[in-house]
Amino acid sequence: MPAVPTDPRHREVYDLAVRIGLAWRALRRGSSASALRDFLYGSGEESIEQGQMDTLDLLALRPAWRMSELADALRVEPSTATRAVQRLVNAGLAARRPSPEDGRVVQVEITEAGLAVFEAVAARREELLTYILKSYKRDELPVLADMLERFSTSVNGFVATHDTTP
Repeated sequence: MPAVPTDPRHREVYDLAVRIGLAWRALRRGSSASALRDFLYGSGEESIEQGQMDTLDLLALRPAWRMSELADALRVEPSTATRAVQRLVNAGLAARRPSPEDGRVVQVEITEAGLAVFEAVAARREELLTYILKSYKRDELPVLADMLERFSTSVNGFVATHDTTP
Protein backbone atom coordinates (compact mmCIF):
# COMPACT_ATOMS: atom_id res chain seq x y z
CA MET A 1 0.00 0.00 0.00
CA PRO A 2 1.44 3.45 -0.90
CA ALA A 3 2.42 5.90 1.79
CA VAL A 4 -0.36 8.17 3.05
CA PRO A 5 0.81 11.70 2.16
CA THR A 6 -0.21 13.20 5.50
CA ASP A 7 1.36 10.43 7.61
CA PRO A 8 4.41 11.97 9.35
CA ARG A 9 6.07 8.51 9.48
CA HIS A 10 6.73 8.94 5.77
CA ARG A 11 8.79 12.10 6.17
CA GLU A 12 9.64 12.82 2.54
CA VAL A 13 6.05 12.42 1.32
CA TYR A 14 4.75 14.30 4.35
CA ASP A 15 7.12 17.22 3.70
CA LEU A 16 5.97 17.35 0.07
CA ALA A 17 2.31 17.31 1.17
CA VAL A 18 3.02 20.23 3.50
CA ARG A 19 4.73 22.17 0.67
CA ILE A 20 1.78 21.50 -1.66
CA GLY A 21 -0.69 22.56 1.04
CA LEU A 22 1.20 25.78 1.69
CA ALA A 23 1.40 26.55 -2.03
CA TRP A 24 -2.34 25.93 -2.38
CA ARG A 25 -3.04 28.23 0.54
CA ALA A 26 -0.75 30.89 -0.94
CA LEU A 27 -2.66 30.69 -4.22
CA ARG A 28 -6.02 30.99 -2.46
CA ARG A 29 -5.28 33.80 -0.07
CA GLY A 30 -1.77 35.03 -0.59
CA SER A 31 -0.82 38.66 -0.29
CA SER A 32 -1.07 39.07 -4.04
CA ALA A 33 -4.50 37.41 -4.37
CA SER A 34 -6.56 40.61 -4.03
CA ALA A 35 -4.20 42.55 -6.30
CA LEU A 36 -4.41 39.75 -8.87
CA ARG A 37 -8.22 39.68 -8.64
CA ASP A 38 -8.26 43.45 -9.20
CA PHE A 39 -5.93 43.04 -12.20
CA LEU A 40 -8.01 40.26 -13.76
CA TYR A 41 -11.55 41.38 -12.91
CA GLY A 42 -11.19 45.10 -12.30
CA SER A 43 -11.93 47.15 -9.22
CA GLY A 44 -14.60 49.61 -8.26
CA GLU A 45 -17.70 50.08 -10.40
CA GLU A 46 -16.08 48.51 -13.47
CA SER A 47 -15.28 45.24 -11.68
CA ILE A 48 -16.88 41.85 -12.11
CA GLU A 49 -16.99 39.08 -9.49
CA GLN A 50 -15.23 35.78 -10.16
CA GLY A 51 -18.53 33.89 -10.10
CA GLN A 52 -20.02 36.29 -12.61
CA MET A 53 -16.94 35.84 -14.79
CA ASP A 54 -17.34 32.06 -14.61
CA THR A 55 -20.84 32.55 -15.97
CA LEU A 56 -19.68 34.96 -18.70
CA ASP A 57 -16.99 32.46 -19.71
CA LEU A 58 -19.69 29.88 -20.38
CA LEU A 59 -22.05 32.33 -22.08
CA ALA A 60 -19.24 33.26 -24.49
CA LEU A 61 -18.88 29.61 -25.57
CA ARG A 62 -22.19 29.28 -27.39
CA PRO A 63 -25.15 31.43 -28.51
CA ALA A 64 -27.62 30.52 -25.75
CA TRP A 65 -27.95 28.43 -22.60
CA ARG A 66 -30.95 27.05 -20.77
CA MET A 67 -30.74 27.92 -17.08
CA SER A 68 -30.55 24.24 -16.09
CA GLU A 69 -27.64 23.65 -18.50
CA LEU A 70 -25.85 26.70 -17.15
CA ALA A 71 -26.30 25.56 -13.55
CA ASP A 72 -24.95 22.11 -14.44
CA ALA A 73 -21.95 23.57 -16.27
CA LEU A 74 -21.20 25.87 -13.32
CA ARG A 75 -21.71 22.98 -10.87
CA VAL A 76 -24.11 25.02 -8.78
CA GLU A 77 -27.74 24.84 -7.73
CA PRO A 78 -30.19 26.38 -10.25
CA SER A 79 -31.08 29.14 -7.78
CA THR A 80 -27.40 30.12 -7.54
CA ALA A 81 -27.12 30.23 -11.34
CA THR A 82 -30.31 32.31 -11.50
CA ARG A 83 -28.87 34.87 -9.06
CA ALA A 84 -25.58 35.03 -11.00
CA VAL A 85 -27.44 35.55 -14.26
CA GLN A 86 -29.68 38.20 -12.71
CA ARG A 87 -26.60 40.21 -11.65
CA LEU A 88 -25.24 39.93 -15.21
CA VAL A 89 -28.61 40.96 -16.68
CA ASN A 90 -28.79 43.94 -14.29
CA ALA A 91 -25.30 44.98 -15.41
CA GLY A 92 -26.24 44.65 -19.09
CA LEU A 93 -23.76 41.79 -19.63
CA ALA A 94 -26.34 39.06 -20.34
CA ALA A 95 -29.92 38.86 -21.56
CA ARG A 96 -32.76 36.42 -21.06
CA ARG A 97 -34.79 35.38 -24.09
CA PRO A 98 -37.58 32.88 -24.71
CA SER A 99 -36.35 29.74 -26.45
CA PRO A 100 -37.21 29.71 -30.16
CA GLU A 101 -38.15 26.02 -29.83
CA ASP A 102 -40.30 26.38 -26.71
CA GLY A 103 -41.46 29.81 -25.56
CA ARG A 104 -41.94 28.54 -22.01
CA VAL A 105 -38.19 27.94 -21.69
CA VAL A 106 -35.90 30.85 -20.90
CA GLN A 107 -32.46 31.00 -22.44
CA VAL A 108 -29.56 33.20 -21.45
CA GLU A 109 -27.10 34.78 -23.84
CA ILE A 110 -24.17 37.13 -23.60
CA THR A 111 -24.66 40.75 -24.75
CA GLU A 112 -22.19 42.88 -26.68
CA ALA A 113 -21.20 44.56 -23.40
CA GLY A 114 -20.74 41.13 -21.82
CA LEU A 115 -18.59 40.01 -24.72
CA ALA A 116 -16.43 43.13 -24.32
CA VAL A 117 -15.89 42.34 -20.62
CA PHE A 118 -15.17 38.69 -21.45
CA GLU A 119 -12.57 39.67 -24.07
CA ALA A 120 -10.89 42.20 -21.76
CA VAL A 121 -10.59 39.66 -18.93
CA ALA A 122 -9.42 36.97 -21.38
CA ALA A 123 -6.63 39.29 -22.56
CA ARG A 124 -5.51 39.93 -18.96
CA ARG A 125 -5.62 36.18 -18.22
CA GLU A 126 -3.45 35.56 -21.27
CA GLU A 127 -0.97 38.17 -20.06
CA LEU A 128 -0.85 36.52 -16.63
CA LEU A 129 -0.43 32.99 -17.98
CA THR A 130 2.23 34.09 -20.46
CA TYR A 131 4.17 35.63 -17.58
CA ILE A 132 3.77 32.55 -15.37
CA LEU A 133 4.57 30.00 -18.06
CA LYS A 134 7.79 31.81 -19.03
CA SER A 135 9.28 30.52 -15.77
CA TYR A 136 8.94 26.91 -16.98
CA LYS A 137 10.94 25.03 -19.59
CA ARG A 138 8.93 24.00 -22.63
CA ASP A 139 9.15 20.29 -21.75
CA GLU A 140 7.86 21.00 -18.23
CA LEU A 141 4.59 22.52 -19.46
CA PRO A 142 2.84 19.23 -20.37
CA VAL A 143 3.84 17.82 -16.98
CA LEU A 144 2.52 20.93 -15.20
CA ALA A 145 -0.75 20.74 -17.16
CA ASP A 146 -1.15 17.03 -16.37
CA MET A 147 -0.48 17.56 -12.68
CA LEU A 148 -2.82 20.53 -12.34
CA GLU A 149 -5.57 18.59 -14.13
CA ARG A 150 -5.04 15.60 -11.82
CA PHE A 151 -5.01 17.89 -8.79
CA SER A 152 -8.29 19.49 -9.85
CA THR A 153 -9.84 16.10 -10.61
CA SER A 154 -8.76 14.81 -7.20
CA VAL A 155 -10.28 17.81 -5.40
CA ASN A 156 -13.53 17.29 -7.32
CA GLY A 157 -13.42 13.56 -6.55
CA PHE A 158 -12.97 14.26 -2.85
CA VAL A 159 -15.93 16.62 -2.78
CA ALA A 160 -18.08 14.12 -4.70
CA THR A 161 -17.30 11.26 -2.31
CA HIS A 162 -17.19 13.02 1.06
CA ASP A 163 -19.67 14.86 3.21
CA THR A 164 -18.11 18.33 3.12
CA THR A 165 -20.57 20.01 5.45
CA PRO A 166 -18.89 21.12 8.69
